[in-house]
Amino acid sequence: MSTMCGGMGGEEPATPEIQNICDTVKSDAEKKSGQNFGVFVAKSFTTQVVAGTNYFIKVHVGGEEYVHLRVFKSLPHAGEKLQVHGVKTSKTHNEPISYF
Repeated sequence: MSTMCGGMGGEEPATPEIQNICDTVKSDAEKKSGQNFGVFVAKSFTTQVVAGTNYFIKVHVGGEEYVHLRVFKSLPHAGEKLQVHGVKTSKTHNEPISYF
């Protein structure tokens, strides 16, 4: 995926790496949203290159419900830590991921 610095790339199907990010940050996403998710399956994502990478991920959380996550991954020299910077709830499968 080629993304110019600061711009968002196109939405792509989720990969095992993206699911791993979701698995890692699930408890933080639950805390930020005030919800518990029985299902937490990444469906698609886009990225934004900044001083690290912002991942915008569409996640299926059961039934017809989806959430959008914004997860920041710091640069290697900063330890490549993952931080949940935002959660948008009550999303649908067809809603495109947008910057938030």
